[in-house]
Amino acid sequence: MKPNLKSPQNRPITLALLAMGGEGGGVLADWAIDMAERNGYFAQTTSVPGVAQRTGTTVYYLEFYPDDGQGKLGVHEPILSTMATPGEVDIVVASELMEAGRAISRGFVTADVTTLIASTNRVYSMTERTASGDGRVDSEAILKSAKESAKNLIAADFAQVAEDTSSVISAALFGAIAGSGTLPFERQHFIEAIERGGVGVKTSVAAFDKSFEIAETIVKDQSRAKTSGIPIEISARPVTPGEISPADQLKIIADPSSAVGSKLKELADEIKRDFPESVRVMAVNGIKRTADYQSIKYARQYLTRVHDLIQLESDHGNGTARLLNETARYTALWMTYEDTIRVADLKTRGSRFNRVSKEARINDEQIMEVREYLHPMSEEIADTLPTPIGKWILRTKPVTKIIEKITQNGMILNTASIGGYLLLYTLSRLKPIRPRSLRFNLEQERIEIWLGRIKKFTPVNYDLACEVAECANVIKGYGDTHRNGWRNFTSIMDEADKVANNANAALRVKELRIAALADEDGSKLRELLVV
Repeated sequence: MKPNLKSPQNRPITLALLAMGGEGGGVLADWAIDMAERNGYFAQTTSVPGVAQRTGTTVYYLEFYPDDGQGKLGVHEPILSTMATPGEVDIVVASELMEAGRAISRGFVTADVTTLIASTNRVYSMTERTASGDGRVDSEAILKSAKESAKNLIAADFAQVAEDTSSVISAALFGAIAGSGTLPFERQHFIEAIERGGVGVKTSVAAFDKSFEIAETIVKDQSRAKTSGIPIEISARPVTPGEISPADQLKIIADPSSAVGSKLKELADEIKRDFPESVRVMAVNGIKRTADYQSIKYARQYLTRVHDLIQLESDHGNGTARLLNETARYTALWMTYEDTIRVADLKTRGSRFNRVSKEARINDEQIMEVREYLHPMSEEIADTLPTPIGKWILRTKPVTKIIEKITQNGMILNTASIGGYLLLYTLSRLKPIRPRSLRFNLEQERIEIWLGRIKKFTPVNYDLACEVAECANVIKGYGDTHRNGWRNFTSIMDEADKVANNANAALRVKELRIAALADEDGSKLRELLVV
């Protein structure tokens, strides 16, 4: 089929696709090349693999040039480029929002030429995941840059489309390209290319169709917006695992019992009766988390601890309930610290196996193995045991040396095997002895001291009390990470006691908290403490 050109083409149509490993970027490129060649275009694709901080990222670059129809195919074949030229890329496709940001930073996206098609989902980089604090790059900032940099922007969660249709994101993005109207081919031409591929046709077409409709709708809305002058708002705020939707948050505010089971109903009713509306969602999450971690009795202890601050918030607060909300947040997190029992519990849950199986697309004819790479230290083992035994292990050097010799190379467990599963399952069933463990009693003592400091500061300096509450965020993880966090936390608390009567005490503690979260070893914090 020859293209129907209204005017001579003086340069090729260019497309750059940025995709991560396993997302089918090569398949999408093959579909596009096959479609173009079948419809009378010269087409070329090249790929440049790179290394991202999540998984390998490849830039696929495609060029399409129409055969002018003079003579035999190939006589007037153009010379096509093998690499994108900044400022001359007509279509940029990004499989994830950070990849869109990378395309913008590399100059592929320009306001006078480029249609940017971006999936708004996020796959966090290692630096984002391992940051001591919230190391996530601001997705809204990337999206804002995309709006300003591109001639046209088509942004939607195409990864979710792929998941909903049991397909891969390449098929969803192919549909978005078709729906954008940026290539001179009909919808059916795209579908035929998928069908000729012959693999996963049904699910790929389903993802294609859904994304086509999304992109087509966005293009129509943008056209109407340009006519009316009313801009379209697109949000790319990442949703964290277990996050409650705005609609469900409203339900919890109105009726906390709607979010918990019958065993927690009494506590939920107490939250509704005594807590400000702005804190109810956090408090409900707190009782759910602590009950899941240990018991209903433990959830009651959590609520009692937070309840003690209600009157202080009422007497000395600024109307935002910030102190109560942040204390409710970090008390729940601190009370559910990560120990060997918790790790074993999470790793042996049926929901985890179902999620892994779904993500790996395991079918009935396949066997799934889940390998756990564990490196237990003598401290972690001692922390799990009853307090007298744990203390004895830590002060008995021959015993700790034997443990470290056994575990120095770590261990690998196949949780999907009977032996591996039973080992972790047995460990996860040790919840009843946790309240007598060395770590449990130590953490409860630390929590009470932290809460006592908050209560002491609140009547004198409300903002300082809020900052002390948020400093609990410095403590996290286990092993060396936890030890470093606890060292940084105690240093900040010592400084808070020293400056409590100063006018800028809250700002000083905030500055130290941010510094402590900037690196794991606490070097930036130590620099500020010396000043």
